[in-house]
Amino acid sequence: MSWDQVWIDVNVATMSPSVSAPYGAITDAAVAVKAGRIAWIGPRCELPEFDVLSTPVYRGKGAWITPGLIDAHTHLVFAGNRANEFELRLQGASYEEIARSGGGIISTVKACREASEGELFELGRKRLNALAKEGVTTVEIKSGYGLETETELKLLRVARELGKHHHVDVKTTFLGAHAIPPEYKDDAEGYVDLVINEMLPAVIEENLADAADVFCENIAFSVEQTERVLTAAKDAGLDIKLHAEQLSNLGGSAMAAGIGAKSVDHIEYLDEAGVKALSQSGTCATLLPGAFYFLRETQMPPIELLRKHKVPMVLASDYNPGSSPLCSSLLMLNMGCTLFRLTPEEALAGMTRNAAKALGIEDNVGVLAEGMQADFCLWDITTPAQLSYSYGVGVCLEVVKAGQLVHQ
Repeated sequence: MSWDQVWIDVNVATMSPSVSAPYGAITDAAVAVKAGRIAWIGPRCELPEFDVLSTPVYRGKGAWITPGLIDAHTHLVFAGNRANEFELRLQGASYEEIARSGGGIISTVKACREASEGELFELGRKRLNALAKEGVTTVEIKSGYGLETETELKLLRVARELGKHHHVDVKTTFLGAHAIPPEYKDDAEGYVDLVINEMLPAVIEENLADAADVFCENIAFSVEQTERVLTAAKDAGLDIKLHAEQLSNLGGSAMAAGIGAKSVDHIEYLDEAGVKALSQSGTCATLLPGAFYFLRETQMPPIELLRKHKVPMVLASDYNPGSSPLCSSLLMLNMGCTLFRLTPEEALAGMTRNAAKALGIEDNVGVLAEGMQADFCLWDITTPAQLSYSYGVGVCLEVVKAGQLVHQ
């Protein structure tokens, strides 16, 4: 066999459903890489012969390998901060009250409109580095803090540039319908027209987005307005997804599932009818425990219903300046278990296999199997459950991205 590298003396959590053990685990395993992809994986005792003199061999000393982590919902490119709103919430103000008084998303919009692409790139790079150090190899970045054509394009350009200059793969999502800007305070329909007729064509022309998203909520866009934007985006060739059922149950998730959304995100108020709609369409449910924690919410996502109807559950950071300023994949694994009562295996699947499905890249990453891209991490742990169990101690030893060992 002619391979580019071989890993031995490792245990592997493949996260592949085709491996019957928990976590798709193979103990005392070996992994071979060729041309950036996994060429062989299995028990070490079955490893085919290869030229050990010409092939780099890495010894894991009994550590665990998992797929590279995937953060499938972030708002990573932004300027400014909202620490003042954090203080207001601690004094009793709600997220909705702050938003209606001109804070929230709108306050970040002002900072982003004023920031240069260079400033936004440097801020985004630091945040991407933080995720990368915790084993993230793919991340989704949304726009949504421009709410005007020029700034929305600026945010997406920066996100694309981050992907070009970093080993982490970046998927971009156009979220022009994130909030109603002050200029359209009394003309929501007019702003929706702007998103569809001006912003979306400009995004498509520059090839700046892989998907489109909308915030469907009482303080943002109605189900009907949301459907207009998502339908236009789908017709333009973008994948579609949705912020929905975070503060109330408007039925946005069922609508989005019906027109082929890859995921619906937040979903604390999703009912069983909505869960069934996700199950029937194959739409993922993205859980965002960071926002749940930071906003001190009490309405739990319908975890048992999602399990019952076999809806793929994704776990993501929702990293953003207002409701989840928590730039940590490992913290999300812990919160997914402690706050939402996911099992550690469900949590890890939510940041690997199911996250890849939510981004439409499940044929390339998310599990470790022959033919898949060689994105994986070596962890200083004795069991995969340890990734969700403890937080704050550096456990990511090595990262391999498309077959290349990354020096962080």
